[in-house]
Amino acid sequence: KQGRSKMSTNTEKVTELRERGNECVRAGNYAEAIIHYSHAIKSDSSSPQLYSNRSYAFLKLQQYYHALEDANEAIRLDPGWAKGYFRRGEVEFATSHFGQALESYRRASQLQNDPTLLECVLRANREMTRQQKVDQQTPWVGAGIGLILGVLVVVGDAIIAKESVLTHPILQSVVTIMFSLLGLGLGFCYRIYNQNQRKALLEPPLDFLGIDDGDARNGVSGAREKVGSGDEGEERRHHPRYNKAQARHRYKKGKS
Repeated sequence: KQGRSKMSTNTEKVTELRERGNECVRAGNYAEAIIHYSHAIKSDSSSPQLYSNRSYAFLKLQQYYHALEDANEAIRLDPGWAKGYFRRGEVEFATSHFGQALESYRRASQLQNDPTLLECVLRANREMTRQQKVDQQTPWVGAGIGLILGVLVVVGDAIIAKESVLTHPILQSVVTIMFSLLGLGLGFCYRIYNQNQRKALLEPPLDFLGIDDGDARNGVSGAREKVGSGDEGEERRHHPRYNKAQARHRYKKGKS
């Protein structure tokens, strides 16, 4: 009887904390909601709903790494629950990982027939197509800009300069091609920069305190390599944590 009473009390406590968190979310107090959800998770770490709710709160605060970790934990706890995949898709979409978001939305729509999920699939597919097109075009746009600048340099040399330096057609062509190639290279660099910026959104925050275990501080789920689904496993989208020395190195690198 005492065991049943204790379980009942714990269930009531978790329910109360979850409702407090939900009220904070409705009021837009996402940081406070995370506190309530985290306390609830400490009492019941087997509830995918709690991780899903906290993932949403983290997402609203643009804490994408923790939002993704909680979404993955919800999937691990209940691989057949569509909302876990939906939460992961929302994080991936918010960080412009549209290809991964499309996979998550598709998985959710396979588990639950919902028009909203279908719209998410179509939206992610549109954005993925647009992003791929932009990534492909960026270097060539840079080359075009470089070509225009090269032509302007040649024309300016002929019109403005007192003594024209670029008089030979071959020299003019070389200058124009060099500017075009420079623009092409800068375009490739800009594309790589944008891709790295998207990846950085899902990297773990710098750990200046040297605490590797997120559960010890705030109940954020730790990294796991696989998300089980029946007899088949789905690879977890895992991002490494950094120790104190690595964090300090990354911080100095960012300042330089």
